[in-house]
Amino acid sequence: MAFLYVATLLGAAAAFGVLVIFWSFVPKAPTNADVVESRLRVYETGMPLTVADIELRQPFTDRVVRPVARRFGRLIEQTMPEKARSQINNLLHVAGRPGGMSASDFIALRYALAVALCILGILVGALTQNRIILAVAAALGVVIGLYGPMLWLRMRLSSRRAEIQADLPDVIDVLVVCVEAGLTFEAALEQVVEKYDHALADEFGRAMQEVRLGRPRLEALNDIGQRTGVEEVNNFVQAIIQSEQLGAGVGKILRIQSDELRLKRLVTAQERGARASLKMLIPMLGCIFPTLWIILLGPAALLAVKFLGGG
Repeated sequence: MAFLYVATLLGAAAAFGVLVIFWSFVPKAPTNADVVESRLRVYETGMPLTVADIELRQPFTDRVVRPVARRFGRLIEQTMPEKARSQINNLLHVAGRPGGMSASDFIALRYALAVALCILGILVGALTQNRIILAVAAALGVVIGLYGPMLWLRMRLSSRRAEIQADLPDVIDVLVVCVEAGLTFEAALEQVVEKYDHALADEFGRAMQEVRLGRPRLEALNDIGQRTGVEEVNNFVQAIIQSEQLGAGVGKILRIQSDELRLKRLVTAQERGARASLKMLIPMLGCIFPTLWIILLGPAALLAVKFLGGG
C-alpha cells in the first residue's frame, strides 16, 4: 500500500515537472508597455521584411527579365572571340555604361532585338501575303536588331568623347590651381573627382581607385588616354608621365597644357566660324533666293503674261 502511495507521488511530481517544462516554452504575454513599444517601432521603421518580400518589391525587369537576359547573353558571349568581347566591354565603359549594362546584357539585347524585329518582319510579310516582302522584312529586322544597338552605342561613345574633350581645359585649370596651392598631383585629382560630376571626372576616379588597389599610377594614367580615345587627353596624360619620369615640375607642365588647350579651343572655334559662312550658303540658295526672285520678278512675269495674252 505504501508502495502505491510512493508511485502515485512520484507520478504526480513527474507530471508537474513536464507541465513546468511546457509552461516555460509558452511565451510571456506582452504588457501594455511592450505593445506600445512594438507599435511605435513599426511606425518608425515599418514592418520587418522577409527575403521574399524584398525580392517581390523589386521591379519585374530586375527580378525576371534582366537575370534571364544576362544568362542568355553569357551563353552567347562564351561563343564569341575574346577580342570581340573585350572590345564591346571597352565601348560600353567609354560610353558610360548606359543603363548599367554589362557586355553580356548588351549582347543579349542585340540578339533579342534581332529576333523580335525578325518576327515583326515575318508578321508584316504574312499580312501582305507576299513572299518577297516577307523575306526582305525579316532580313531587314535581323540587320537592324544586330547593328542598330552598335550604331547607337557608337553615337553615345562619340558624344561622351566630345564631352570629355570639352571638359578637359576646365579640369586642367583646377589641377593647376590645386598644384600651385601646394597639393600633390594625386590630391589634386581627388579634388577634381569630388568637384565635378562628368565623364572625365569618372575616368580620373576610376584611375585613382586602381591606384589604391595597388596598380602603378603611371599605368593607370596611361590607361585613361588609351581607353577614352581622345587625343587631347592622351597628350595630357603622356605629358604628365614624362614629367614624372624626367623629374620635371608638374605645375609647370599643367600650365603649359592648359595654355595649349585654350589656344587649340580658340583655333577650333575660329575654324567652325569660318565654316559656318559656307554652310549658310545652302539654306540661302534654297530658301532665301527663290523668295527674292518671286518678289522681284513676280510682277514683271504677271505683266508679261498679261501683255502676251492681250496680244
